[in-house]
Amino acid sequence: MINLMYITKRPDIAKIAEEAGVDWIFVDMEFIEKDTRQGGLDTVQNHHTVEDVTAVKTAVCKAKVLVRVNPIHEASSEYFSSEEEIDAVIKAGADIVMLPYFKTIREIDAFIKYVDNRARTCLLVETPEAAALLETIVEIPGIDMIHIGLNDMHLALKMKFMFQLLADGSVDKWTSVIKSKGIMFGFGGLASLDGGTVPGRMILKEHYRLGSRMVIVSRSFCNADKIGDLDEIRVIFRNGIRDIRMLEMECQHQSNDYFENNRIVTNKAIEEFIKGI
Repeated sequence: MINLMYITKRPDIAKIAEEAGVDWIFVDMEFIEKDTRQGGLDTVQNHHTVEDVTAVKTAVCKAKVLVRVNPIHEASSEYFSSEEEIDAVIKAGADIVMLPYFKTIREIDAFIKYVDNRARTCLLVETPEAAALLETIVEIPGIDMIHIGLNDMHLALKMKFMFQLLADGSVDKWTSVIKSKGIMFGFGGLASLDGGTVPGRMILKEHYRLGSRMVIVSRSFCNADKIGDLDEIRVIFRNGIRDIRMLEMECQHQSNDYFENNRIVTNKAIEEFIKGI
């Protein structure tokens, strides 16, 4: 089964997600320069804290806590350094630490050094520079998993829609490099199976076609910050995660033709959406 991630800093929501079958609770501390590159877009900029990591870790029993830290940076008058930040989140309970928006091998080396085998490492490949270095990156010891960030990547490449990277073969190419070294990988986010610009069921089947092992359950699946009733949130998670797992069971017993047909239909849906923009 694919590891499902959900982004939240709220312990009550983390517990609901865990009970529904979400594998990893995603605490998002990234904020440095994020507003600059995503300014004006309908994107979430969370700026969670070390205290949020502690609170979420305390709330869950089985789910792993993944923390996205900031890109590699030095200390400033307003914020501590990458080394201090990574040390703090590991001490707060992070099981997996994610490095976003890197462009050089030097940044990866620093990240691995700062983690120092105290947590699992995840690289978020979301810049053209990082994608160009993938064949070198997968040879670096100490990388446990790689996630391809379609949102920032499509913005950097001046594309209209993040799933263009799926339709044009880019995701196939990048994941082939990662798979060649047996590194766990994932990409993008997943809406509810019948929701999203491209229905989530199409995207989930693409994950299975490519061999993905991780995906973010997006805010369009359940935007807990806009729903005041915890029971309503609980029902959304319970039913939505159940449906995802049922489709996964179906995917596990299908032929290549099943996935190829879905790839064709998915690419057509992506192309039709782009034409309408």
